[in-house]
Amino acid sequence: MADEVARRVPGPTPSKQSYDEDERNRVLLAAQREFRTAWLRINENTRLLNRWRVGDVPEGSREWKIGAILDHIARTGDAPRTLRPSGQRAVTNHKLLGGNRSEKTWGRLFLTRGELTALAVLLTDRFGWNLSLYSRMPVPTTAPSVGETTSATYQVQLEKRRAGKGHWFSTENITDSGADSPGRLITQALEATAHGRALANRLAPEIDLLMVARAHQPGQGHLGLDRPSAVEPLSFGISYAMAKSWAHRHGLHGSPFQRTRRTTVTREGRPLQHTQGTHESVYVLPDKQVQRASRGVFEIGANEALEQAMAAVFGGKITDEADPDHRPTATVDCEDETTTPWPAPGGGCGADFLLCMACPNAHVHPGHHPRLALLHQQILSLRSALDDHTFHSRWNDHLLRLENLRDKVGPAAWKAALTRVSDTDRTVVQLLLKEDLAP
Repeated sequence: MADEVARRVPGPTPSKQSYDEDERNRVLLAAQREFRTAWLRINENTRLLNRWRVGDVPEGSREWKIGAILDHIARTGDAPRTLRPSGQRAVTNHKLLGGNRSEKTWGRLFLTRGELTALAVLLTDRFGWNLSLYSRMPVPTTAPSVGETTSATYQVQLEKRRAGKGHWFSTENITDSGADSPGRLITQALEATAHGRALANRLAPEIDLLMVARAHQPGQGHLGLDRPSAVEPLSFGISYAMAKSWAHRHGLHGSPFQRTRRTTVTREGRPLQHTQGTHESVYVLPDKQVQRASRGVFEIGANEALEQAMAAVFGGKITDEADPDHRPTATVDCEDETTTPWPAPGGGCGADFLLCMACPNAHVHPGHHPRLALLHQQILSLRSALDDHTFHSRWNDHLLRLENLRDKVGPAAWKAALTRVSDTDRTVVQLLLKEDLAP
């Protein structure tokens, strides 16, 4: 019973897998199109608003009238509206603005919840951040830089809530040094949320969160008890419902965040806001994309292991008697030193005499057994005298070859050979161990 209680129960295999390249590209393309469209729209209208505020737009012109509406939108979060007899509040200047849809009215300066979700998908793909981080992510600050004018480094504070006591915080430094740099997305996020954050600061000065959107309808800003309360007409962070709705609109199955995060973690090949153990057991080992990509690596490793195993066996031939045409060495008889796997620069064989046991030209007959059995015994005695690294790097392969040869000769014959060791055998073995014999 105690053994059953103590037995480790394997955790469930994660149901979410990373995206393959085609799936990832489909998700990213949808997110890039939606967020970039919003970012360009907000930037264009921000430039017009700034020109209007400094008096750089001809008064009374169409641009001037739109600039005045933009100023109203920035201050209130909505376009000017007129109360109709039916009780409906209609956009006052919908013809001037080109329509009454959100992107023509308040969306000129604010992200929708769908557009904010698209931004979060891009951030997760770039940095591997959890969905839960976005609801409480403070506005990144700019780290000081000495003499740097062409780039900006942002300090992003991350809070990952864990089971148990306390919260876990970390700070990442992310640099915007150009169009393809990681920090460029942070710059775009700051630009796209600037008016939302400014309005939030006026309505609730204690709020300093990056991920802010404008809700389409009053009362729809707060979805989920784990997120900060809405400040009408603004909402903060990304809910699971928003993630599922975004995926559904783009023809995707389920929330994209877990799979996108897994894809980023496995692509980066290192822990991101989690431990090394979690990285290996939860993200890497169960992931089918990693398993498929690793097959070639495993094959190479297996081939290397096979080569090493083959290198640690006796490579020559065992015979019953000596051949007079063979040249004796300190350990074996050599059939042909001109076809050696280890040719010397000046011709002949350049192998160490101990390496002769790995050579296919080697021949071992019973006359060699006493010396080789003694050599085996003496190498074994080196284990206790040397550190592991030295022993394995210098002697381990030779020991394995001798043990392989012993198994082929037979343990009984090998042991009996020790009784026939001569003084010459002892001298040669000592010279081999001291590495005093030159090939």
